[in-house]
Amino acid sequence: MPRRAKPDSVNATATDASGIPDKAFFKIGEAARLVGVKPYVLRYWETEFKSLRPQKTKSQQRLYRRSDVELLLKIRHLLYDKRYTIEGARSRLRGAGHDEEAIAVPPPAPPEIAPETLRKIKQGLQDLIRICAE
Repeated sequence: MPRRAKPDSVNATATDASGIPDKAFFKIGEAARLVGVKPYVLRYWETEFKSLRPQKTKSQQRLYRRSDVELLLKIRHLLYDKRYTIEGARSRLRGAGHDEEAIAVPPPAPPEIAPETLRKIKQGLQDLIRICAE
């Protein structure tokens, strides 16, 4: 049996000037539709923006608060409209008072040193110690 559409009065949700419905929480699909991106984009942004941390239910479903959706709209504006990079958007949000820290990049690995070079260095240090001891 096909499902009947609910009357408009049931589907309608009050919205404010920003177009965000007057609800306490939004599932990831709802938040993605409001922001105009796919849900996987929101999950990616969570890894890049420290201040974007939605609550999760016991079943690990993301629940975005209204403030999270507002932040998502800011991020989308910076990335898509203003053409900022992720790092640029992060620093702009940091300047606007959001708790954004630069993601620490690990230092590069030290270069490989040939064993023969290490033996020469060791021999030179031993010679230096012997000279100083005389």
